[in-house]
Amino acid sequence: MATTTRTPADVCRAAKAASRPLAALPAGVKDAALTAIADALLLRRDEILEANARDLDAGRAADIGSALLDRLTLTPERIAGMAEGVRQVAALPDPVGEVLDGGRLDNGLRVERVRVPLGVVAVVYEARPNVTIDAAALALKSGNAIVLRGSSTALHSNAILAAVAAEAAEGAGVPAGAISLVSGGGREELAELATQEGVVDLIIPRGGEGLKNALKGVATVPVIFAASGVCHVYVDASADLDAAREIILNAKTQRPGVCNAAETLLVHSSVAATFLPDALGALDAADVELRVDARTRAAAGDGAPALLDATDEDWGTEYLDLILTVGVVDSVAEAIEHVVTYGSGHSDAILTEDLASADAFVAGVDSAAVYVNASTRFTDGAEFGMGAEIGISTQKLHARGPIGLRELCTYKYVVQGAGHVRP
Repeated sequence: MATTTRTPADVCRAAKAASRPLAALPAGVKDAALTAIADALLLRRDEILEANARDLDAGRAADIGSALLDRLTLTPERIAGMAEGVRQVAALPDPVGEVLDGGRLDNGLRVERVRVPLGVVAVVYEARPNVTIDAAALALKSGNAIVLRGSSTALHSNAILAAVAAEAAEGAGVPAGAISLVSGGGREELAELATQEGVVDLIIPRGGEGLKNALKGVATVPVIFAASGVCHVYVDASADLDAAREIILNAKTQRPGVCNAAETLLVHSSVAATFLPDALGALDAADVELRVDARTRAAAGDGAPALLDATDEDWGTEYLDLILTVGVVDSVAEAIEHVVTYGSGHSDAILTEDLASADAFVAGVDSAAVYVNASTRFTDGAEFGMGAEIGISTQKLHARGPIGLRELCTYKYVVQGAGHVRP
């Protein structure tokens, strides 16, 4: 595996050299390498946990907060989950060589559009050591070399995970340099990675707005932003209120430090007085800090838990914590307008028994994932049957939603003739 003593340019050039033979590897070799990675994760679990403990100690000392600590934490169960995710990726069909469409032209030429790897993918991520394995597995299966750059918060965890993946893959026949880690360094290193034109084919940042803005200012290679999730749950007038309470609790509290957790609850005015007292009480019991508008405060009643006044800034904030903004609206159209104004285009849900309301919300909310009567927490590559993901794209070109195997590929046209010349 590439070591951190080499510059990002050196690592990227080695990845580029590995990408050519990697793109031609048979599916069986790639799947064997993935199986070897999964086995190695379990075999070297104690090493991984020891490295992670060092990062957790440093994180606590730096007071990085509970949400980041949760993202950073590895447990035997989470390592087993990573290994299972790698096995799931191995079990998926190989996207490389898939014929997307095609046919024979009137002149006899056969034209096919065929899926092929991108080449070299760089992933920049913050405090999520599981991304090291998810990204490596997806890149390997899709025939791409990968350059990983984690944050200093997960320095030791990323180093051991990348070493485990690279060593296992190379032992199974994957070219050296196909899985590489760049760690440490500052903005200069990030800029060097993001300007490897002709070497890096795509860079995917997975982190907060600070990381996104830092890359926007320097990147000269194509970028897919796995951006923030200001996710909404809207309880419509016809919603099943018992189900709605459970859905908002799941969307907010099941794992609040992730991008598909809900940050805002909107409630139709006709059910606010019925729904909100119970729902706010349940959220408060789950230690959720509630920031509300005046109509929510009025509907909550005298027995309401402690409520803070929501500011204009609150409505567009990705908290990644047990904090929720709550507002009352008068129509599905008003809910859509709120989501369009304050949302990030990630994942938004309507809870309703009215088909017209559901259709209006789905048509009006232009997010990567739009839900009807389900928690936003399902926006996830594994939950969508993709095995894993590198991130959730909120862009519209090339990839949108979970970035899985097919999103790490492009295509080329293969044209077959029989001595054809153009007249």
